Amino acid sequence: MKGIHLSPPPTQTTNTIQLQTFPTTTTNPNQVQFLPFQTKHNNKKKKPKTPILCLSSTNPSKIHPQPPLVVVGSANADIYVEIDRLPKEGETLPAKTGQTLAGGKGANQAACGGKLSYPTYFVGQVGQDSYGKLVTEALRSGGVCLDHVTTISGGTPTGHAVVMLQSDGQNSIIVVGGANMSCWPEILPQHDLDVVRNAGIVLLQREIPDAVNIQVAKAARSAGVPVIFDAGGMDSPIPQELLNYVDILSPNETELGRLTGMATESFEDIAQAAAKCHKWGVKQVLVKLGEKGSALFIEGEEPIQQPAIFAKKVLDTTGAGDTFTAAFAVALVEGKSKKECLKFAAAAASLCVQVKGAIPSMPDRKSVLELLNYH
Repeated sequence: MKGIHLSPPPTQTTNTIQLQTFPTTTTNPNQVQFLPFQTKHNNKKKKPKTPILCLSSTNPSKIHPQPPLVVVGSANADIYVEIDRLPKEGETLPAKTGQTLAGGKGANQAACGGKLSYPTYFVGQVGQDSYGKLVTEALRSGGVCLDHVTTISGGTPTGHAVVMLQSDGQNSIIVVGGANMSCWPEILPQHDLDVVRNAGIVLLQREIPDAVNIQVAKAARSAGVPVIFDAGGMDSPIPQELLNYVDILSPNETELGRLTGMATESFEDIAQAAAKCHKWGVKQVLVKLGEKGSALFIEGEEPIQQPAIFAKKVLDTTGAGDTFTAAFAVALVEGKSKKECLKFAAAAASLCVQVKGAIPSMPDRKSVLELLNYH
C-alpha cells in the first residue's frame, strides 16, 4: 500500500543562529492549508496575523511560511529505573539501570514537532537547576523555539518524574509538578498569548494548572486557532470552561473511561464514552488505543479508525501517546485529511516505542515517511 506523501522540507544547517520569521499571510503556493473546524469561531472575520520572531531557533537557514505549532505545557526530567516487575507493598527491588532524560508531556510534544521539521514553539516553565538545563538543551537541539520558556528562581525545582520501566516495555510513572504547577502568573504575559494567537495549531495537556490552559485556549479561540487538548496528566474532572474552547479532546482509553465514568472495554463502549464527550461541547474526540490503534470520533459522522503500525520490538512506551498527538497535529496543520493524520501519527508512535526515553525516542520526518512507504 502506498504511504502518505508528506514531502520533507529542504535540508537545513544548524551551525549559526539567525532570526527566523513565521509569516502567515504569504501567497506562497506551498502555504499550509488549514482543515475546517466545525466551530462557531470559524465564521468570524479574522484579523491578519503578525509574523512571529524566534531568536533561539537552531534551524536558521530557512524562513518558514507555515504558522507554527505552539505547545503550552510541562517540562520534566524523567528519572528512569529499569525493573523486572513493580515492587509489592513494603518491598525493595534492585533496578537493572538508572538514568535521567528530558521529558514531560508538553516538552515531549514540542520535541516531536521539532524533530518532524515543523516550526514549533514551547511555552513553559523550568527551575534554575540542572534538570531545567537538561530539558531546555534537549528541546533546543531538537529545533524548538524557546523564547517563551521561563526560568523560575527562588528554589522552585524543575518538574521531574520517576519512570519505572518494566522488561515488557510498559511503564508506571510518578510525577513531581515543580515549576510546571507553581509560580505561573495570574494573567499570562501578552507576548505568550500573542504567539498562541499567531499559531497554526495549539497543543495543551494536564500537567500545568487548568487556569493556564483556559487562558491559552481562550486566546486561541479568539484568533480562530484550533486547540488539541491531551487529557493525560491530572486525575481530576476537566473544567467545562476549558472544554468550551477545545476543538479536539485526546485521551487514551483509560483516561477516557476515568473522565466519563464509563466502560471502555470494547469499541462500542469507547464510542459511547466519546459521545458523552460530545455532549460536553467537544466536537472531536481522538482516542489513543495503544496496540489496538486509534480512533477519531467526530460528532455526527462515522468514526475513523486506524490500526496500530507494527513495531519490531517495544522497548519503552513512555512518550508514545505524546508522539502520536503531536504528529497528528503536525499532519493536520499541514492540510492532510483526518485519515492521513491518523496514519502519520501511528507511524510516528510505532517508531517511538522502539527507543528508550521520551524525547530521545521522538522520530524525525524522514524515518516516519520511510515507514509509511511500507504501509
